[in-house]
Amino acid sequence: MKHRHFLLIIQSGVLILLLSLAGCGKETDPSGYDEHDEESDSHSEVVRLSQEELDEFGIELAKAGPGKLNIHVFLPGEIIIPPDNLAHIHPRFPGMVKQVFKHIGDPVKKGQTLAIIEGNESLTEYEIKSLIDGTLVEKHLSLGEVITDSDHGFVIANLSQVWAMLKLYQKDIPFVKVGQKVVISSGAGLPESTGKIAYISPIIDKVTRTAEARIILDNAGGRWKPGLFITGQISVTDVDAHVLIPKSALQYYENQQVVFVRSKDGFIPREVRIGLTNETMAEIIAGLPVGETYACKGGFTIKSELQKSEFGGGHSH
Repeated sequence: MKHRHFLLIIQSGVLILLLSLAGCGKETDPSGYDEHDEESDSHSEVVRLSQEELDEFGIELAKAGPGKLNIHVFLPGEIIIPPDNLAHIHPRFPGMVKQVFKHIGDPVKKGQTLAIIEGNESLTEYEIKSLIDGTLVEKHLSLGEVITDSDHGFVIANLSQVWAMLKLYQKDIPFVKVGQKVVISSGAGLPESTGKIAYISPIIDKVTRTAEARIILDNAGGRWKPGLFITGQISVTDVDAHVLIPKSALQYYENQQVVFVRSKDGFIPREVRIGLTNETMAEIIAGLPVGETYACKGGFTIKSELQKSEFGGGHSH
């Protein structure tokens, strides 16, 4: 069975996602092999394994094939509170704090009383009320305190929706457009979120030399915390890749990077040349033709069997 593999590659400032159409599909007939000019393969280095041994060792086979390279840009950013979702609430007149009803972290409703102040001049009490629904995130007054200026009060934030603000570098501007899909991740064990670019600033910041791209994120569960550093992954175009394999197929053997291909005699280490790579996948630019069968998983076990033969044991001949 063939599987699809997605891969992320950073090259020249762009991140590339490779989609393998061949994948790591397990084959069940170990007796078959692909036609190939095997004169360049070292027939003295062969590992013969039965189907039972392939199953026992967890070795999986696949046919080398093409894939798609989906080019992405990777943009850094931060979660912020939308300005209209933030309310700074201050006492209207100087006075003494007589009662405080809400504290940091408390949920509040629009119109709910937060504190009661006794005015200095008339000694009349008045209420400080919330202007929005949200969560109390800052409190700058306490019971019995005499307040005289705007440094005292409350800050209420509605966090049901937040903005992901991404830094857009000059080299990326031609690729990024309003309406494009963006995958937002934090690298902190949080699940990813997907949104669309709602706005791109029309000017470049003189200090950072970047523009800003805004993505509106639903935050009903409260997982996106304002101030959290994030990364936005934006797909911009597709490119064809000739041969793509999982990195699990690659092994270092006798100071060479090899793939174990299946011949009529068994598994043979074949030196290959690597093109684009990431943490999980690699592009092969020489050494593994399209259609050839190779060990996409379990290559380390085959290498171990080959090395055992050097000491008089194993399945090699």
